[in-house]
Amino acid sequence: MNPISTREQLKIWAFVAANSFGGPAGQIAVIHKLVVEEKKIVSEERFLHSLNFCMLLPGPEAQQLATYMGWLMDKWKGGLIAGGLFILPGFLSILLLSYLYVIFYDVPFVQGLFYGMKPAIIAIVTAALYKISKKSLRSGFYWSMASFAFISLFFFNLSFPIVVILSGIIGVLYGKLQKNRNTTEEQELNAKPKWDQTLKTVLIWLFVWWAPIFLVLFVFGENSTLHTQNIFFSKMSMVTFGGAYAALTYVAQKAVEVYGWLQAAEMLDGLAMAETTPGPLIQTVQFVGFMGAYRFPGVLSPYFSAFLGSVLSTWMTFAPCFLWIFTFAPYVEFIRGQKIFSDALAAITASVVGVIFNLSIWFVLKALFLQSHQFSSFGLDFEYPEVSSIDYFAVIICLIALTLQFYFKRKLLEIIGVCTLIGILIKLVG
Repeated sequence: MNPISTREQLKIWAFVAANSFGGPAGQIAVIHKLVVEEKKIVSEERFLHSLNFCMLLPGPEAQQLATYMGWLMDKWKGGLIAGGLFILPGFLSILLLSYLYVIFYDVPFVQGLFYGMKPAIIAIVTAALYKISKKSLRSGFYWSMASFAFISLFFFNLSFPIVVILSGIIGVLYGKLQKNRNTTEEQELNAKPKWDQTLKTVLIWLFVWWAPIFLVLFVFGENSTLHTQNIFFSKMSMVTFGGAYAALTYVAQKAVEVYGWLQAAEMLDGLAMAETTPGPLIQTVQFVGFMGAYRFPGVLSPYFSAFLGSVLSTWMTFAPCFLWIFTFAPYVEFIRGQKIFSDALAAITASVVGVIFNLSIWFVLKALFLQSHQFSSFGLDFEYPEVSSIDYFAVIICLIALTLQFYFKRKLLEIIGVCTLIGILIKLVG
C-alpha cells in the first residue's frame, strides 16, 4: 500500500464521518465506496476480510472497520484519525440535541418531534430484524438459536451478556459435531507480530480505557452515578456482539428498569437522535449517560454532570474498540482462518435476531401503549401491555412508517421526516 499523507487521511475520514447516516449498512457502504472503489486504497478481497474481522469483535462494526482501514493506511495514527473522526460528528450532534432536549422538552413542537419519532423507530428496527434474519438464519439450528435468545431475554429476563456467551459456546459445540463440512483454510501472516509489541499495545490502551474510571472513583466515590456509568458501559463494550440494536436492548433494560437513569420513552428519543445524526447507532449510549448524570448529578450542577456523563459514556464505549483493533489487527489473517471463531460468530449472529425481536417488542410496549404490567411467577419475568391504554395516534404513525419502509422502500430520513411532521401536527392541535 502506498503511503497516504495525514492531510489526505483527514479528508477521507472527514468525508466518511459527514456521510455516516443510515446505520452500519449505510456506513460500511460509504467506507467501501471511498477506500475500495474511488481511492483504491485496499482491494475488494482485503476489505471483505477486514469486515469479517471486525464482525468477530465486540463493538460497532462500522466504526471498527473505519479504525482498521485507518490502521492499514498509517498504523496507530491512521487508526486514531479514522476512528476518532467517525465518532466526533455524532458525539457533538447528540450533545447539542441532549441539551435542547432537557431545556425545551415542554415546548409542544419539541414534544411532537419526538412523539412522531418513537413509532417510526419500530419500523426501522423491524427492517433491521428482517435483513439480519435473512442473512443469519440459514438452517433450523440457527432458528433455534434466535428462539433461545428471545425466550431467554423476554420471558426469563436473562442477562444479555450471558445469552451472548452461551450462544457462542453452543455455536462452537455445534461446529465440532458437524461432519463433512467445508472449513476456512487457515492463513498466517508473513511476519507474525512480536508478543512484546502486542503486550505494549494492550497495556497502553488498557490505561487509556481505565484511567478515567479510577480518576472518577477517586474524585466522586464508588456510589456516584458517573462511576456506576463507567463500570456499566465498560461491561457493555465487552459484549456488544451483533450490532448496536443487540447492545441497546441490554442498555435500555438496565438503564430504565435497574438504574432509573431515564424513562422508556426517553430511551426511544435517544435512539431517534442517533438514527438521525451521523455516526454509529451505539452513540445512543451517550444520551443515556447524559440523562443519568443529569438526573443524579451528586455534588455537581446537573448541566455539567450531564456533560461529563456524555463524555464518559462515549469514552467507555469506544476506547475498548481501539484496544481490540490495535491489538488484534496484526493477527487478522490468523484469526479469520480459525474455524472456532467463525462457528461462535455464526451462532451469536443468529441469536442476535432473537435479541432484536425482543427489542422490537420492548419498543412496541413503550411507544404504542401508555401502561403495562409485569408478570413475575413460575420462574417467568416479563412485561405485557394494558390493552385499553393503546395510543391510537402512535399506532397510526407506526403503520405509516411500516408502509413507507416496506412497501414504498423509502429512506430512513424520509420516514423519520414524515413521522415527525405528523407528530408535531398532533401535539400542536392538542
